[in-house]
Amino acid sequence: MSTKLKALSKKRTAEDDNDSNAPQAKKVQNKQRVLVLSSRGVTERYRHLMNDLQALLPHTKKDSKISSKTSLATLNELADLASCNNIMFFETKHHAQITDLYLWLAKAPNGPSVKFHLQNLHTMDELKMTGNCLKGSRGILSFGEEFDSEPWLQLLKELFTQTFGVPTSSRRIKPFFDHVLSFSYLDGKIWFRSHQIVEKDATTIKAELGNKNKSPATTLVEIGPRFVLTPIRIFEGSFGGPTVFSNPEFLPPTKIRKMEREEKAEKYSNRKDTQEESKQRKKDISKRDRGLAGELETAKVFA
Repeated sequence: MSTKLKALSKKRTAEDDNDSNAPQAKKVQNKQRVLVLSSRGVTERYRHLMNDLQALLPHTKKDSKISSKTSLATLNELADLASCNNIMFFETKHHAQITDLYLWLAKAPNGPSVKFHLQNLHTMDELKMTGNCLKGSRGILSFGEEFDSEPWLQLLKELFTQTFGVPTSSRRIKPFFDHVLSFSYLDGKIWFRSHQIVEKDATTIKAELGNKNKSPATTLVEIGPRFVLTPIRIFEGSFGGPTVFSNPEFLPPTKIRKMEREEKAEKYSNRKDTQEESKQRKKDISKRDRGLAGELETAKVFA
């Protein structure tokens, strides 16, 4: 009897060893890190916008500025050195005394990438909103239903998700959500807003309404920043490659300013022509009046 028990125990231990040596399913982690950098010549407002976005996204890593003459393809190498698989690059272009800001979002190193024209930006310091959120907390991404209407909008939605979505594997995050990042598509532009999630506790609601079954009321209070993105072009690769989508309605800011100058010049020319015609008309009237006055002189009438 004892020999049978020993044999059974040896068999069980062998089975346990086989189970422990069996390969276990690996847990898939969303390891997204974003490299944030800008070109040289960025203004103070643009730099404050970068700092605001870094405060909202704890999985970002900031790098030094690069020269405007540097090829954008080198950004993939910088992302590889920083162990980042997403790139958020702020590019500035100077024209006279005006600085235009462009935003690049790219998946390193194979793409895709998209270029936006960033305008109507307002930083947190400018807005002075009452909303606030804990630094390092995760944000809920909210997209309008328009992002599911076109294939290129679905691609932008995925890029925004991987860039602005804070993964659970980040070391500096807090384990809860307390703000919402919203993306809305309207009039060919993407509108970005950031709101704090504010909840009233049950005791406050009971005191106000006297309803014991009332659930906590949730409201949104804007934090900032806010800006508008105009899609220009989507590339298959990272900062280059075949064009996936090109916005036919986009006009460069330089062309818009040129059209405005031409319109002002045309108005000025028309105003000057009107003034010259008015002067000439007044001269003709004065000559005619002087001629009539000469014919009606007393000497000529009673001659």
